[in-house]
Amino acid sequence: MNPFPRSSLAPWVVILLVARWVTGCSPGNSQTPAATAAAPVVVTVARPESIPFTPTETLSGRIDAVESVEIRPRVSGYLTEVRFQAGQTVRKGQVLFVIDPRPFAAAVQRAEAEVEAARVRLASADREAGRAEQMLKTQAISVEGADQRVTRQGESKAALAAAMANLETARLNLDYTQIRSPIDGRVGRALMTLGNNVSGMDGMNTLLTTVVSIDPVYVYADLDEAVLLRINRFRAEKRLPTDEQGRIRVRMGLADEEGFPHEGVVDSFDTRLDRDTGSLMFRVLLANPEERFVPGLFVRLSVPAGPAGSALVVPDSVIGTEQSLKFAYTVSSSNTVEKRFVVPGPLVQGKRVIQSGLQSTDRVVVNGTLRVLFPGQPVQPQEAAGVPPQGAAR
Repeated sequence: MNPFPRSSLAPWVVILLVARWVTGCSPGNSQTPAATAAAPVVVTVARPESIPFTPTETLSGRIDAVESVEIRPRVSGYLTEVRFQAGQTVRKGQVLFVIDPRPFAAAVQRAEAEVEAARVRLASADREAGRAEQMLKTQAISVEGADQRVTRQGESKAALAAAMANLETARLNLDYTQIRSPIDGRVGRALMTLGNNVSGMDGMNTLLTTVVSIDPVYVYADLDEAVLLRINRFRAEKRLPTDEQGRIRVRMGLADEEGFPHEGVVDSFDTRLDRDTGSLMFRVLLANPEERFVPGLFVRLSVPAGPAGSALVVPDSVIGTEQSLKFAYTVSSSNTVEKRFVVPGPLVQGKRVIQSGLQSTDRVVVNGTLRVLFPGQPVQPQEAAGVPPQGAAR
């Protein structure tokens, strides 16, 4: 006979099942979802790197030629030759155009004949003046007659000087029929072709072409008032990077270049600020041996705005944004996450300069930021590969 009726076992079975479920959900069981979520996540940390750094201002400028000349004739006539191709590099004194020289050569011959005739007249006047002096001693001529001969001698000398001046003018006009480049540089297209009559009259000279210098070139840009005051202060203290002549060094780059691979020097500052824009124009002298800098191109300038020193840099990817603020995650000594608001600076060699908000001893989260859910979260930090831990020898 069964001592425990079947109906009396049901309450005891329910009690045992409830007790087992409570035991399985106790905090001591490490396999529960809540316990798994509380486990520290693994993040990679690195300390900010200190590098040499000079505060700079990035500006936009425009390239212009040091010398730019409009080629115009000095005499009038018909073009008979064009001795260049558009865009060609020319040298100072190289002939670019030729005006028909025949009328001017004839003028030179006529002036030479006039000079010769003036010399003959002067020689005759010299002889008459010499005889007049001897005849005056013997009273064979009157004083008035002797004076007239001396006067004719002086007039003949003046006529010879005038004839020689006319000859020099005629020779210059003949030389001006060969229109030469006054500078070394690159010539533009010919604006007048063969057979055209060009004018050499002052104020009405015909424009034939232009020539611009190639190396070096100028870069013009504007500084605002605040930056100008800072530059002037550090320049007076001689704390800006300069060349051997004391000119401020400036870095530059074209639109298709990374960074600022070219270096120039500040050549001059304008004398006053523009009252409408509150800025001051300055000019940079830039070497152009490879002829890459064409007048009219835009260029980016990095102008030093402070003394050389050092700065902390971190990978740009670790900087986060919270509305208008920038921040980075760091790991405290208790291995919990902290949010540090920072003031970022420019990019240097692919890394972001930190102007304030971080110290060189901070451990910055460089990998695993997506696993960070909230400040104070426990993490398991690991030093980034190639970055020695704090206190290790570099």
